[in-house]
Amino acid sequence: MEKANWSSPVAGFIILGLSAYPKLEKIFFVLILLMYLVILLGNGVLILVTILDSRLHTPMYFFLANLSFLDICYTTTAVPLILDSFLTPRKTISFSACAVQMFLSFAMGATECVLLGMMAFDRYVAICNPLRYPVVMSKAAYVPMAVSSWAIGGTASVVHTSLIIQLPFCGNNVINHLACELLAVLKLACADISINVISMGVTNVVLLGVPVLFISISYAFIIVTILRIPSAEGRRKAFSTCSAHFTVVVIFYGTLFFMYGKPKSKDPLGNDKEDLSDKLIPLFYGVVTPMLNPIIYSLRNKDVKAAVRNLVPQKCFAQ
Repeated sequence: MEKANWSSPVAGFIILGLSAYPKLEKIFFVLILLMYLVILLGNGVLILVTILDSRLHTPMYFFLANLSFLDICYTTTAVPLILDSFLTPRKTISFSACAVQMFLSFAMGATECVLLGMMAFDRYVAICNPLRYPVVMSKAAYVPMAVSSWAIGGTASVVHTSLIIQLPFCGNNVINHLACELLAVLKLACADISINVISMGVTNVVLLGVPVLFISISYAFIIVTILRIPSAEGRRKAFSTCSAHFTVVVIFYGTLFFMYGKPKSKDPLGNDKEDLSDKLIPLFYGVVTPMLNPIIYSLRNKDVKAAVRNLVPQKCFAQ
């Protein structure tokens, strides 16, 4: 098999972005910039309070801090480039830089898939087996669970990125997307991509199907347990401990299934409307979802709100 890419005539790519919609570029530049700042602030505050407030040194908030860090990393791999493309008529990116961005963005997304499953297990144990929770979710358990999430996501990304960089890109080098998105780059290869499509299908099953099935089963047990609680106050309190996670899961996986649920080999480009929607759906997944996560957890979690309130006066009085 030839070494295609590194000796390929295509040394870099041109990211088309929203160049066909100049008015939208200006609007989305402002919106995405504001959302990115909210992401950094919201998730940064969550990480800060989970570190500084000893009451939040629990498995649930440890996972939440990992989720917030993931959201910051994921958006940072793409948003600065997207913002720059809105200001530049023809945004070029080298092949190696594109490969790095594909690796990082896919790794963060895959890690979050697994991490949300780990968080569902944490909520299952907390509600269905509260007496065993300190034993089952000890530090010796939840730290390796988080580490394994990162390891699985990174490994999956290495596999897919390695398969892509071995493909020859000798024709069209225009990425009809907002960034170096894996499937958008894959469409530009001038060779058989059946292996890539098969590997993507397997990844969909492992990183989408399995966690969703695990989360669904966990919440089935959680709902049954909550319904068995005699008092309405007890049911409300139990539900409030997992409602934020459930909301995040629905938003995250709902959007992700639209993106990667049906991998395509080399379909021809659709009409303009379809192309625009193909770009806006990943944008929703990559920017809006990380922005909503800290808001959802803050609004639905009294511990987080109390920790933030306690943190602000301490800093103010210190000055």
